Amino acid sequence: MFSKTCEYAIRAMIFIAQQSMKGEKAGIKQVVKGIDCPEHFIAKILQELARKGLVLSVKGPNGGFYLEKTQLKFSLADVIRAVDGDKIFSGCGLGLAECSEIEPCPIHKDFKKIRNEMHDMLNNAKLGEFTEHLDNKLSFLK
Repeated sequence: MFSKTCEYAIRAMIFIAQQSMKGEKAGIKQVVKGIDCPEHFIAKILQELARKGLVLSVKGPNGGFYLEKTQLKFSLADVIRAVDGDKIFSGCGLGLAECSEIEPCPIHKDFKKIRNEMHDMLNNAKLGEFTEHLDNKLSFLK
């Protein structure tokens, strides 16, 4: 459903939110270990997310990636839009270039409903909301 880049971005952002809620910054190696992903790949992803203002970073021995209260309120949909764009929230379920109410694909009506429900769920899922379940090992990132 999401690109591999987007999957890693979502997992990394949730992991960084968890660390930020503890008052800690997460270094690249810590993120790699926490979400089980390739180091070079996640470094590029996080640099891009930092450039777009979704995550903050500090260089140096006590540096790393972190989120402030403002970023903890970002939704998973915000991360998805930053990495993969809006296509998942507006595209055709069959990948047709032209699909609309006027000229629908065979699954248009059903897919539109699912797509809208998914958008609402991802838009309401805030980065700062996952910490308790992760800390209590009720959910996992790897």
